[in-house]
Amino acid sequence: MATSTQIMNPSTEVLETAVTSVFQPGKLAVEVIPVDHDTNPTPPIPILIASPKDAGTYPVAILLHGFCLQNHFYEQVLRHIASFGFIMVAPQFHISIMAKGDTEDITAAAEVTDWLTKGLPSVLPKGVKPNLSKIALAGHSRGGHTAFSLVLGHGKTNLKFSALIGLDPVAGTGKYLQISPKILTYEPSSFDITMPVLVIGTGLGEEKKNILFPPCAPKDVNHREFYNECKAPCYYFVTKDYGHLDMLDDDAPKFMTCMCKDGNNCKDMMRRTIAGIMVAFLKAVLNEEDGDLRVILKDPKLAPTTLDPVEHRLA
Repeated sequence: MATSTQIMNPSTEVLETAVTSVFQPGKLAVEVIPVDHDTNPTPPIPILIASPKDAGTYPVAILLHGFCLQNHFYEQVLRHIASFGFIMVAPQFHISIMAKGDTEDITAAAEVTDWLTKGLPSVLPKGVKPNLSKIALAGHSRGGHTAFSLVLGHGKTNLKFSALIGLDPVAGTGKYLQISPKILTYEPSSFDITMPVLVIGTGLGEEKKNILFPPCAPKDVNHREFYNECKAPCYYFVTKDYGHLDMLDDDAPKFMTCMCKDGNNCKDMMRRTIAGIMVAFLKAVLNEEDGDLRVILKDPKLAPTTLDPVEHRLA
C-alpha cells in the first residue's frame, strides 16, 4: 500500500476537494485537432492532438497507443488531461497484425518528438503555445514498451523528456518471449531512467478473457515488472477491477476489446481514474504542483475505482 506522506492541510474536506478535481474534467475548453500529410511541416505519421483552447503556454505529453489500436480510441482520456492545461499529442503508428519487434514504432515516436519543435506550434489554437522544455512521454500496452524503450536510448530525439508514464505496459507474451528490444532485466531498479516514472496497471490484465485468447497483459512482462525495474522517484497504481482495454472510449470496436478480460463496471470511471492519476502526476512533475498526487497516495479510496496496490519510492 502507499507509504506515508505529509499533506499540507490534512482536513477531509480539503483532501476530497483536491482529489475530486482531477478525477472530473478540468475547467479549460479543449479542441481536438487531426494532423496528417496536409499539414506543413508534415508529421512523420498522422497525429491526433488535444489542446486547451484558452491562450497560454502549456506543457506537452505524448501518448503512444497500444498494439493494433487507433489513437482516437483514447480521445476521452486525451480530452480530460488537456482540460487541465496540457497539450496531448497522440501519434498513429502503422497497424500490422503480425507480431514483430518494436524498432519501427520507436523510430516513429522519436521522429514525432522532433517534429514538435516546428510542427506543433503551427497547428495549435490561436494564442496557445507549447512549452517544449517540459515534455512527458506515455504509452499504453505495447506503446508502454515503446515509450520505455525510447527513454532507455533505443531511439534518439533532439528534445528531452521530463517524465515517463506506462499505462498497463506490456513487453511481450512471456518472460522468455519479450519483443525486441528486450528491455526487461528482472533485476530491481535496473532501468537506467532518472526522471520520475508513473506506472498504472490493471488488475484483470493478466487474466484470460476465455480459452481462445491469451492474457492481454501477461505475468512477468506487465506493469508489475516495469515498476519493479524503475528507479526512484516512481509511482505505482493498479486499477484492481478493470482490464487492459477498459480505458478506451466506449465506441472502440468490439472485435478488438472482446479479446481482453474486462471489468463489469462503468468504463467512464476507469477512464477518469487513469486520466486523473496522470493529471496529478503531470502537475507534480511538470508544474511542480504535487498536492493532488500526494493526496491520492495518502487516500486511494477517494479515486472513482479501487486502487490496489498503491506504492511509490522516492529514494
